[in-house]
Amino acid sequence: MEKELIIRSSSDIVDFALLKDGKLIELHKDEDDNNFSVGDVFIAKVRKSVPGLNAAFVNVGYEKDAFLHYHDLGPQLPSLLKFVKRVSTGRHTDFLLKNFQFEKDIDKNGSIANVLKSNQSLLVQIVKEPISTKGPRISSEISIAGRYIVLVPFSDRISISQKIESKEEKERLKRLVRSITPKGFGVIIRTVAEGKKVAELDQDLQNLLNRWTAMCRKLKKAHFPSKVLSEMNKASSILRDIFDDSFSSIIVDDETLYGQIKDYVHLIAPAKESIVKFYKNGVPVYEKYGIERQIKTSFGRTVSMAKGAYLVIEHTEAMHVIDVNSGNRSNKEKNQEDTALEVNLISASEIARQLRLRDMGGIIVVDFIDMGKAENRKKLYNHLRDEMKDDKAKHKILPPSKFGLVQITRQRVRPERNIKTKEENPNAGGGEVEAPIVLIQKITQDLERLFKKDYKKITLNAHPFIAAFLTKGFPSVRSKWFLEHKKWVKVLPRDAYTYLEYHFFDKNGKEIK
Repeated sequence: MEKELIIRSSSDIVDFALLKDGKLIELHKDEDDNNFSVGDVFIAKVRKSVPGLNAAFVNVGYEKDAFLHYHDLGPQLPSLLKFVKRVSTGRHTDFLLKNFQFEKDIDKNGSIANVLKSNQSLLVQIVKEPISTKGPRISSEISIAGRYIVLVPFSDRISISQKIESKEEKERLKRLVRSITPKGFGVIIRTVAEGKKVAELDQDLQNLLNRWTAMCRKLKKAHFPSKVLSEMNKASSILRDIFDDSFSSIIVDDETLYGQIKDYVHLIAPAKESIVKFYKNGVPVYEKYGIERQIKTSFGRTVSMAKGAYLVIEHTEAMHVIDVNSGNRSNKEKNQEDTALEVNLISASEIARQLRLRDMGGIIVVDFIDMGKAENRKKLYNHLRDEMKDDKAKHKILPPSKFGLVQITRQRVRPERNIKTKEENPNAGGGEVEAPIVLIQKITQDLERLFKKDYKKITLNAHPFIAAFLTKGFPSVRSKWFLEHKKWVKVLPRDAYTYLEYHFFDKNGKEIK
């Protein structure tokens, strides 16, 4: 398995495409005007508390007040409030907490009205970006993420990722981290820390303590509300969270960004610095690596898959619904149960990819093809879990119900990616139609089924635009069909056809249904 990160930069937007074995699995965007990213820390003022919700609304400078629930306050809230007040007034200048007198923790089942008052200043962190009509979701339990560890001020806990399975390694890491962590700070040990030496962990810890100190210095001069600590730039934060030994290349088309990423990779993985490459070809980088084509074919309502199967993805206010269809494929060598299992396994892999690609969150209900055998339902469930294992978003999958439905919940921390795949209809009457590449994919799948039926001669009639798309350029789409199947397809343009219309004919001129 090889991963590639392709980075495209324009004047105010940077796009990131993560490929796994050449297939697009994640898309990210970094915009200059995005002032509310997950991980940003603000000094803010409490607008009002709402006892009925046991929550408060906090002014962080967004058009809608941020939502802060009692359970997101953190048990050390009194210590945090005292620290912020003393630092803001200049009475406390030692930011490392070793000489700071901690207050008693709040009751975990208490009321927000007893701990927060209107106009009170508070340090908060964005945990969910503004989505739809809602403001940001925030927490006052601050954490600063590094490459190997996460620093948690006002805590004394050393926690460790559950994905590290070895008991001996867990004990080793806890022992090392406890020996280097200063008083007043807790640490969460990340999965990538497995096997690392104390020097690497200590370097990461010192970087995080420096960021904490720099943030505290800003508090004295900060106005309300204002950002006092920014999450790392998008490129570095993506690499921090997903970079591992399976990366084979990082391609960047902007020279300044290339320098920054090369420096960061040198910092976190010096042996991998050579995989960072500056792209200066005349062809746009997303075109060169086939990303535009994959975007067009991956974000529509219908998603085609191997062997004629396809997904239909519907979005509602309450949930996402995905329907699995086997298409019009037929396989005489297998019974219905085996065919259903095969299509369901292919679909599970694509669904795991689609959830990451679109960053779909909340409740997702998948209607798989019914299977009678319990062992096949278990096989599908295990396969879906394995495919979603690399997904960084917190998620939970329930086993298939008797109706073949699988329910998934997935953490939603930012708005869902929604890319328009339709284009203006060039036919009379206007409206919108699927982009040519989506239609070509459907034609290709139909042709593959016809090739298997051993037709000697096939003629394709299509709209002139589509006919030109298939036959022009080198290698053309038609040439690729020939190279793969060793059969030549005659393509005839038909002026009378609508944009989406196409038909196949055999050597006698009879239409193939």
